[in-house]
Order: sequence, then structure tokens, then C-alpha cells
Amino acid sequence: MRVMAVDYGTKAIGLAICDELQLTVRPLTTIRHPELNQAPQRISQLAEEYDIETLVVGLPLNMDGTSGEAVEKVKAFVAELQPQVSVPIKLVDERLTSYEADQILREMGVGLKERKAKSDEYAAVLILQDYLDGLARQQNHENSSSLPN
Repeated sequence: MRVMAVDYGTKAIGLAICDELQLTVRPLTTIRHPELNQAPQRISQLAEEYDIETLVVGLPLNMDGTSGEAVEKVKAFVAELQPQVSVPIKLVDERLTSYEADQILREMGVGLKERKAKSDEYAAVLILQDYLDGLARQQNHENSSSLPN
């Protein structure tokens, strides 16, 4: 099952996907102005092209876990996106992913200009990896719970 992650921002939207076995995650693309107005349609096209079965959208909660203005913007975007896609959309906590993405790119020796260009895609990679790790933990828990004593 292929999953696509979306790191929504008002200036750029980063996208990442995994392989069918959910073993590897890779950055896909960044949607920027002036294409932002067509982002739901573009995401729908990519979801169809890559045979995506679930979309994961990062939810930028405050550090204390509360919702703020950014969460409302993401929810409005999801409301616009939902009619465009035929797959479920899951919201997942994305606190600190943009910061972590920037750190990863710095460690890779990527310069400032390219970091700015790629940071949204790498934030989407982190969102997707967190989501897939959560699925794996849930599956492991379910499997261990069903084992005989």
C-alpha cells in the first residue's frame, strides 16, 4: 500500500511517498506559488499516478499539543482536498518536522538555497516516516496481543 504525505504551508507544499511495501520513503516534489491554487488537483493527479491508497497530512500542533491558526489553515486545505481525492486522508502530528528537515539537510551538507527549496519535501518525508512507524508499532502490538500465552 502506497502512502503520500503532505506538508502543507501557505508558501509551499511538500510531498513525499513510500514504496508499495512501505520500506522506503522519498521526497516527491514541492508545490509552490503560483501553482498553490491548483494544489488539490495536483495532489489528486499525483495520488492517481502513484496509486496512492492513503494521504497523510501533517497537522502543525503547538508544542503544548493545542491547535492554533496553522491547524485551522491545514483543516481548511484538507476540506478543499477531500473532494478531489478518492482515498482517505489522515491528519498526523507534525511538530518540529520542518526544523528536523532543515537539520537533516544541513548534516547532508546542503547549502542554504537548496535547503529552502527542499525543506518542505523533507518535512513530508519525516511526516510519512512517523506515520509508517506508528502503523508498524500498532501492527506489532496487535500481533503480540494475539499470541497464545
